[in-house]
Amino acid sequence: MIKTFVIGNVALDETLSIPDFPQPGASIFGQSLSRDLGGKGTNQATVLARSGVPCILVAGVGRDARGREIAERLAPEPVQAHLLELDDTATDFSTVLMSEQGENAIITTREAASAVTPEMARTALADAVAGDWLVMQGNLGAETTVAALERARELGMRTAFNPSPLQDYFDPLWPLIDVAFVNEGEAAALGGVEHLLARGVSDIVLTLGGEGAALIRQHQRLDVPAEPCAIVDTTGAGDCFMAVVLASAIRRGGALDERALVHAARAASHTVARPGTVTAFPSPTEMEAILAG
Repeated sequence: MIKTFVIGNVALDETLSIPDFPQPGASIFGQSLSRDLGGKGTNQATVLARSGVPCILVAGVGRDARGREIAERLAPEPVQAHLLELDDTATDFSTVLMSEQGENAIITTREAASAVTPEMARTALADAVAGDWLVMQGNLGAETTVAALERARELGMRTAFNPSPLQDYFDPLWPLIDVAFVNEGEAAALGGVEHLLARGVSDIVLTLGGEGAALIRQHQRLDVPAEPCAIVDTTGAGDCFMAVVLASAIRRGGALDERALVHAARAASHTVARPGTVTAFPSPTEMEAILAG
């Protein structure tokens, strides 16, 4: 079966509930909602694995208490986690601010993610073959990201990229990307959907929040509405959506299509209705039911 390789980041997420986002200089009260496994790379890898797609996660951690907790939290998951233990490096963490309106802001450290080297990234693909997928995000350094994508191209792999957090080195990457997952703000900051298509991206999945999502190719656009649901915590919803789009297509042996986006919308609606990050994602049993529809 096709394998997926996620080279990205791993973090611990501490989510705080706040009345509203503070103005500069303000002091406000908050309430701890959850402490959970997170990091965009880990989120996407966990959902891919829970969807029944073989997934290898490669991410850097420090030799510290957070790194040990991450290993313990990953152990029960179906993902094959290869945690790179880095000397003199702190494991990354995120502070998630969740407003009463259901919107969030995420502050993530990237010391461990930045310490992953190009050689580590190339080595991570040692068992990859043509037709496998490389899935990446914006957390790693420029040279490491380029090295992984170029190696994937050499091997005949397919590539998916989520350019978040935004960094200034992304534009030269697009000829190495098959599928890009962006929200409206990211698309605008990167020059627009047409720019990404012109630079060589084959498929663009544009997420539109409560309006749903669109699959965009040259001369084609398919729109899929969001699934109605009560919003509790939006953390990780975009990562869940991306991973399920890919998993749905991979499991059915074809290209991205409308059905993949429908499956992803259902999975994301499960996620936002529950607090936390990885703990909010659909379980393997729930995911099987979603993908069977």
